Amino acid sequence: MTEKDFVQVVKPRDVGKQGSEKKKKTKAEKHLRMIATISTLGGLLFGVDTGVINGAIGYIASPQELNLSPSNEGLVTSGITLGAAFGAVIAGRLSDKIGRKRLLWYLSILFFIFTILCATARTATALIIFRALLGLAVGGASVIVPTYLAEISTPDIRGRVVTQNELMIVTGQLLAFIVNAGLGNYFGHISSIWRYMIAFGTIPAAALFLGMFLIPESPRWLVMVGKNNKALEALSGIRNTKKDCESEISQIQDALEQESEIKQATVKDLATPWIRRLVLIGIGLGVMQQFIGINIMMYYGTTILQQSGFSHNAALIANIFNGIVSTVATIIGMSFMNRVNRRKMLMTGIIGTTISLALISIVSATLSNSSFLPIAVILCTMLFLGFFQGFISPLVWLLLSEIFPQNLRGLGMGISSFFLWFSNFLVGYFFPVLLSAVGMTFTFLIFVGFNILSFWFAYKYAPETRGKSLERIQMEFQYGSSSGVNPEDK
Repeated sequence: MTEKDFVQVVKPRDVGKQGSEKKKKTKAEKHLRMIATISTLGGLLFGVDTGVINGAIGYIASPQELNLSPSNEGLVTSGITLGAAFGAVIAGRLSDKIGRKRLLWYLSILFFIFTILCATARTATALIIFRALLGLAVGGASVIVPTYLAEISTPDIRGRVVTQNELMIVTGQLLAFIVNAGLGNYFGHISSIWRYMIAFGTIPAAALFLGMFLIPESPRWLVMVGKNNKALEALSGIRNTKKDCESEISQIQDALEQESEIKQATVKDLATPWIRRLVLIGIGLGVMQQFIGINIMMYYGTTILQQSGFSHNAALIANIFNGIVSTVATIIGMSFMNRVNRRKMLMTGIIGTTISLALISIVSATLSNSSFLPIAVILCTMLFLGFFQGFISPLVWLLLSEIFPQNLRGLGMGISSFFLWFSNFLVGYFFPVLLSAVGMTFTFLIFVGFNILSFWFAYKYAPETRGKSLERIQMEFQYGSSSGVNPEDK
């Protein structure tokens, strides 16, 4: 059929219909973007609540306020991640019972209440407890937000939408650094200004609470509990046509039927060599990500800069550059993910972080009396964050999502996430203790050692998953391959 014939066949009524469908498509896409933005406020809160302590801890530890010992300083800082370890484990099963949207709504309430309690705490013990309870919401959001995003997205945009949460986390940390710098520089003479820094987290918490009234429940969860009509209603606003909605519901039903026929792995299955090996690799990836040292920068960036010679107010401002580098590096890393082999990207990142930490140790030892030391340290921390956020952080979460087969995903992700968060807690707790005991040079040398061990682990055990189906990845682990899988563990 020629173009002329086609024009003659299409009646004015058909043209109007096509225009209407195009308009509807645009409206559906806009609605989906709005839903993704609202739900990733959970990721933003994650970033704000883990980043705000960076500037607040100096005020909290002062004799005029809570007069923290190095040990208590570590507990105040990292207590949130200890709570997150348990929140991450509990959230998945709880969301299956009450729904993704409802759990996010409850988490927004927890974020708000415990942020207020943290901001008004009168003793170190109370602040440690409230930070740990706030961590339950942080850990829950870290699991539920990506799950919800994956379930409302279409396959062609799923990767971009889900990784938006990672971007929101580093954006939240940057926002916290900016607020810390603003409050610290204008009201730094008020020792209790840390309470306002922490209280800032109530704003995104309130936004998440209100936003929950504007987004639908996960269609997949609705089908899972037999509410097909509500699932159709939820999809109608984020898909182009009714036919698309009905087709997707049918696909969800088929997938759920197949999943119900698969026996889910339990702790007893760890007796199987290839399953045990896979779970241990997942644990290793999580521990490796944290022991590389990212959270000594996220939690103690201001402290490190002060130790190197910055005044407190200057350190708060300089730390903003760390946040900018983290955000930009995350965006760049997301664009590399599907074009560069995972192992190559991961090991390149670890080489970069190792060099960065070694340089901090060297300059702190050799330039201790030089005015160039503060500049050298901020450049090294920015280099570290660029390599970590661009090459390591997104890749570890991606590998964890890829290496576990469907029947092992719940067990594997639960155990790996717990160890990841617990390692986060250990790093956050021991860093100020080490800094007080052995100084900056030797503390960073210890983390150089952890980086070297991490490189060895990545080289020996990290699998290559780019361009492979989930089924092929499972077969390689089960029956052995040349990608770091021992053929003896069949």
